[in-house]
Amino acid sequence: MHTRFTVLGPLRAWRGGIELELGPPKQRALLAFLLAQPNHPVGTHEIVDALWSQHPPDSAVNVVHRHIGALRRLFEPDMPSRGTSQWLVRASGGYRLEADLESLDLLRFRHLRERASGTGDPAEATELLAEALTLWRGPTASGIPPEVRAHPAFGAVDGEHLAAVKQAAERALETGREPRARVLVTLRQAAALHMLDEALQARLILVLAATGHQAEALEVYRTVRARLADDLGVQPGPELQAAQRRVLAQTYVWDDSVPGEGTRSADHTSADARTEPAGGWESETAGRGRESGTPESFDSDRRESLVVPPAQLPAKHPSFTGRLDELARFRGLLPGSSASAVVIGVIGGMAGVGKTALAVHWAHQVADRFPDGQLYVDLRGFHPSGTVMSPAEAIRSFLGALGVPAQRVPAGLDAQAALYRSLLARRRVLIVLDNARDTEHVRALLPGAPGCLVVVTSRHQLYGLVAAEGAHFLTLDVLGEDDALRFLSDRLGPDRIARDPGAARAIVAACGGLPLALAVVSARAAINPAFPLSGIAEELVESEGSLHAFSGEAPAADARSAFSWSYRLLSPEAARVFRLFALHPGDDCSVAAAASLTGLRRAEVRPLLAELCRAHLVLETGPGRFTCHELLRAYGSELGRSLDAPPERRAARRRMFDHYLHSAHAADSVLAPSRERLTLGLPVTGTLVSEFADQARAAEWLETNRSVLLAAVEESARRGCGEQSWQLAATIELYLDRSGRRQEQFIAQTTAARAAQGLGDVRGQAHAHRALGFANGRLERWVDAAGHLARALDLFAHVGDRAGQGRVHRYAAFLANARGRHEEALEHYARAGVLYREAGRRSGEASVANEVGWTYILTGRYREALDECGRALAVHQEIGDRNGAAAAWDSLGYAHHHLHEHDRALTCYERALELYSAIRDRSLEADTLVHIGDTRYAAGEYERAVDAWRQALDILDGIGHPDAEAVRGKLMDAVAAGAGEQPAHP
Repeated sequence: MHTRFTVLGPLRAWRGGIELELGPPKQRALLAFLLAQPNHPVGTHEIVDALWSQHPPDSAVNVVHRHIGALRRLFEPDMPSRGTSQWLVRASGGYRLEADLESLDLLRFRHLRERASGTGDPAEATELLAEALTLWRGPTASGIPPEVRAHPAFGAVDGEHLAAVKQAAERALETGREPRARVLVTLRQAAALHMLDEALQARLILVLAATGHQAEALEVYRTVRARLADDLGVQPGPELQAAQRRVLAQTYVWDDSVPGEGTRSADHTSADARTEPAGGWESETAGRGRESGTPESFDSDRRESLVVPPAQLPAKHPSFTGRLDELARFRGLLPGSSASAVVIGVIGGMAGVGKTALAVHWAHQVADRFPDGQLYVDLRGFHPSGTVMSPAEAIRSFLGALGVPAQRVPAGLDAQAALYRSLLARRRVLIVLDNARDTEHVRALLPGAPGCLVVVTSRHQLYGLVAAEGAHFLTLDVLGEDDALRFLSDRLGPDRIARDPGAARAIVAACGGLPLALAVVSARAAINPAFPLSGIAEELVESEGSLHAFSGEAPAADARSAFSWSYRLLSPEAARVFRLFALHPGDDCSVAAAASLTGLRRAEVRPLLAELCRAHLVLETGPGRFTCHELLRAYGSELGRSLDAPPERRAARRRMFDHYLHSAHAADSVLAPSRERLTLGLPVTGTLVSEFADQARAAEWLETNRSVLLAAVEESARRGCGEQSWQLAATIELYLDRSGRRQEQFIAQTTAARAAQGLGDVRGQAHAHRALGFANGRLERWVDAAGHLARALDLFAHVGDRAGQGRVHRYAAFLANARGRHEEALEHYARAGVLYREAGRRSGEASVANEVGWTYILTGRYREALDECGRALAVHQEIGDRNGAAAAWDSLGYAHHHLHEHDRALTCYERALELYSAIRDRSLEADTLVHIGDTRYAAGEYERAVDAWRQALDILDGIGHPDAEAVRGKLMDAVAAGAGEQPAHP
């Protein structure tokens, strides 16, 4: 049954032609937030931020999940039988609303705009845009709570409407009278809502005049001029003034002999209008006294200057893409009439990320707010030729643009800066200082009085401007996948992208979203239109680890060259850190890992990492954690291979792998001191091993470094460090299992087995096959699981490791229980108990007793279970094994639950929960919370049961555990019970 949504105006939805009641305000707001970002994954944390801003309740995540469930049932009542949702899909730690042109008005609107942009026929474009604008019935998602609608996601969609109105007006002016009249209604409505948008008002004036409403056009100009003066204290900008002059000069004269078409008046009238100055110094400063501190000799220079305001901005790129959030942030910087200081915005970022493009694009958007002109200079701070423009040279160029004759420019930078500041006093000028090397490079170019806006771009972070001048800093990141695809589409055409969307996504991934790389690749594709995108994508994949595919004819179009401009300004020590940083296998790198890579102490490597951050060659993603774009990593690898000796690079890798191996071992030892684990040799000299004061910090380190640890298992095996590979995989085995990372476990242990086999290391193979057996069992690959466990038993027996054999039997027993083979499980536990006893492992024996008790529970032998689990608890408490004690308490609770001794069960569970919380075992903490919920539900305490399940679900969702869905099912049943029939017992 067809479902349809509208978000361009009031939020509404229909199913099969029947309008749906969308539920309470928060639920409606959630739906609107997803509809404003269709087919795009939206993280749960983003949803929480949008719905509650800075003050979400503790239950916010649960509320979101509950609303998602309600919406799914509303749109797809048959979903339980189908098993998956068609509309609301779980994705990337949140949800994605799947929609198409037929189901969502926003997508239909965008499709029509795209078609209008792609046609060269103004009449057709106007018709398409007019049709698109008919889809709008008010502000985006009107009717949802205003604090939610204030989110930038809705503002961005509203901005699309405004842009479409302006686009329609522009195309209508190229057509006859009838299409213009059709656009005029919408244009009037938009202009009434955006009185201070000078670009929009200018278009309204021109369309009014073009449709024979000259008097109304002039009245619009007078009204807007008055509003600008009253609200902002400014005069109309150049675009608005130009529109007025065209009306006054009667630019449009209609010839009724050609219906719907107009002819322009004699050229000399419009030419006269064009040469009339848009505003001069004398008219702007009439009545002002001479500025205090301004030398009298400069008066004539001031009168001669600014007769024609400078307009130095470079042309903006016609297919600028994305950056909506960044543009929204910069809109807040516009100085008002009451500004008390110069406003400075700094755009920082790595080479090729699009700093200049963003600065120029935004400058064009707001240029009309600065009637006294726009100044632009490329300071060449990182130019390949090394010819950096000096501040004096830049000021002299600005003085010339402001009308100061060369012979009147004073000598010396200080005097030039004083004249420059005097000329800008009480004026509104936009100044773009592009490619600054450092703070001192731009300090002399800053105005001294409020009213001006300065935009600076640099590959360095310019802390001095932020600290001393109050600059607003924005670090520009790479493009997201959607914007990067639009980038390619703008340059290659939507049809070419649509023919092979998979190849387009592969190109985006290979370029890492870096605009410079995308530009190089799209230029190659555009020059060779016969090349299939799949071939170009394959070429990029094959060049992984190098920059050969990202080289252009000129340095400005060459990624390698662009990166080199930043690299060669580094100190030798920081340059070495950058080259070795490229050897790091994971997404981000800690200070300790960087210290191990370089063989330096923490105190030595920190300032070098800070230097790399200032140069935007690495990025600090969080306190003490650093990352690097993949193309920069490739550049660092190229440099390392040419500049660093192979033995030095091998030693760096060895130290890094030892850092992760020994730090993971230390974390696991703090988390579970009594757990069976490997005995490691000493780390190589220069390795920094992380230490952990408590279990919380150990658990946090493992979770923070999880992706890096997995990458290190793969990389160490690939680089010939097989012993470190299998030892690291064995060390993190239980952590991965408890976190529910089953596929990751399978991949890591497969790599470990291969690495150990390559070394002929029997013990390593035994550990890897044991872990693979359990991982396959978790994935219900029973035959493979049995084969790996049998192989592990043989290998542990070969090396005489009885405790190792005992753990294999425990794994086999656990998997037998999972398949309902309880007698088989008890046989394995009996063998495991004997092996542990012979090995002198009391903790292992106690764990076996607890697991035997659990098996008794599964077979209904609850009293025998209490005896076994009680015996296990006593031993674990005696030897101080908190992990084992927690597991025993949980089993005791489970036995009492089945004996309907609910109070005793809850007492045991609370003891288990306390221990699991203390040792930071999040997955088993959630498991016990589920058991608490089950017992409270059985005791009739439904609300408290739901609360326990929600706490468990929060934990499981937070760590991405696959058991979350089962708990979510319990909660959905509980909600259904509250609304009607009581569900079956969980």
